[in-house]
This record gives sequence, C-alpha cells and structure tokens, in this order.
Amino acid sequence: MPQREYSTVTADSALEDDCRQLIRLAVREDLDRGLDWTTVCLIDEDIRGECLVVSRQPGICAGLVTVPWIIDEMNADLQATAEITDGDALPVGEPILSLSGNARDLLTCERLILNLLSRLCGVATLTSRFVAAIAGTGARLYDTRKTTPGWRRLEKYAVNRGGGHNHRSGLYDGFLIKDNHLALGQLAPSTAVERSRHWAGSVSDLARLPEIVEVEVDSLDQFAEVLPSGPDIVLVDNFSLPDLRTAVAMRNEIAPDVELESSGNVTLETIGEIATTGVERISSGALTHQAVWLDLGMDWTVGSGRVS
Repeated sequence: MPQREYSTVTADSALEDDCRQLIRLAVREDLDRGLDWTTVCLIDEDIRGECLVVSRQPGICAGLVTVPWIIDEMNADLQATAEITDGDALPVGEPILSLSGNARDLLTCERLILNLLSRLCGVATLTSRFVAAIAGTGARLYDTRKTTPGWRRLEKYAVNRGGGHNHRSGLYDGFLIKDNHLALGQLAPSTAVERSRHWAGSVSDLARLPEIVEVEVDSLDQFAEVLPSGPDIVLVDNFSLPDLRTAVAMRNEIAPDVELESSGNVTLETIGEIATTGVERISSGALTHQAVWLDLGMDWTVGSGRVS
C-alpha cells in the first residue's frame, strides 16, 4: 500500500530551530539592542516574582513546549512549569503555566510568551471545532501551506494538537501537481502523474525524494482522465456536493485505492456535508488563516515582589 500521509509536525529539533529564530526576531522587536527601560527603572534587580498564565476563554492548548526556548533565548532567570499538556482542553480561569524567578525577566518576557501561546492556542482551538464537525464520518482534516511566513511548523504543530492532520510541510515534501503546473506545462493530469512517478524512480542523486504523488483536478472530466493513472491522492478542488458524490462513486469503481481530498470553500458551515460524500480527506486553509488568537493573561500570585 503506498504511503499517503505527509510527515507530522511534532515538538522536534526542526520545530525548536524555527521557533528560536522567531523568538530572536521577537526579542529584536521588543528590545532592539536596548533594554526594557520601564522595568529597569521601576523594578529592583533583586526582586523575585511568581505568576500564572491563565486562559480567559475555552479552547485547546498549544505552544507550551516553546516556553523553555523563549526563556533560554532571552537568557532569563526564570523557571517554568506546565500545568497541562499541549492538546489538552484549556480550563477557563485555571493556570496552564506557572512562571517564577527574576521579576524584571518576568515582565520583559511576558508579551512574547503570551503572543506565541495565544496564536497557537487559537489555531488548535479552531482546528478542534472543524474536527468535531466531521466526527463519525471517517473523513480526516488537513491543513495547507496557507500559513504565516516563518510560523509554518508552529502553526502545523498547533493543528496537530487540535486533532487535525498535517498536509505537506513544504514544496520538498511531496509531488503535488496543481492546475498551474498542468497549464504551464500543457499537460494532461494523467501525463503529469506518470511523469512524476517515472522521474522519482529514475533520479538517484537527491538526498530524499518524496513518496506521495497527488494531483489537483477541477472538473469531473479531468477526474475521469487522471484516475486510471494511479495517483496516491486526487485533490478535487471546488467540487459541488453532487460532483463529489459522483467522483467518489467513480473512484470506488475504477481505482478504489486512490484517496480523494476535497478543498475549496471549506468552512465550519460546509465541512459536515462535504464529509458525508465519502471523501477520505478534507483540507482547509482556514485552520491557520482564519484562526483568532485566544485570550490568555498573566496573573501575579500573592507574595510576588519579594526581595530574594
């Protein structure tokens, strides 16, 4: 059986490297090459503090794995304890993260920690709502490359924590034959699939060749033409519900091993009906480009402000 799943984004060294680069940029935004002058002016350097990060609204947690990287990159004298785990439901008003240490460092790190967590929790939360909308149908939810530049791995990690699946991480991660490839190359979808299969089997000087061949079609005529060529996945773009059902029936008869992925105008309002057509996969850029930040806050605990 061919490999049909792209790599899953986890809290690995690649995610850490991307995150650390973003943290450095964020530090530059807040401090440039200076200091947090308000905090240095008003807070003695030996004051210690304790605070809790809490959620003001329900959702799904994502991003706690990044907090130690933030503390390290900012060279902060802080200790962090995660009270829940990425992927858990957020308890409204209850702590998800405890922070203690130098009060100056707590104040200087506060906004960066909250910004990163709020964004990733927002993506995970929206993803979980999409997943709930197709529960019991057998369809799987996938993200896209419609991500914030530089944040792709982080946002895809959040999608995964929200219960979704990761589509390809980049152009290197699979053959995905789009309509522009077909138009510019003046190729029939089946020809493009066959060329990709042949090319992948004949080129041996690349370190890693992708295993998945996926092709996009935007009409039933194109779908019928490409199906016998044996792609791993056919991306049926902007198909109506009747056309999706027709495509599923054709696939079941002609090439039952091919998976179908529906995309285009996939929203919380439309995804449930799409999932009932029999497609195995549904991809939506909305998971990342429509996600709203979750409202998180940092509350100081009683006794903060003590001199160590």
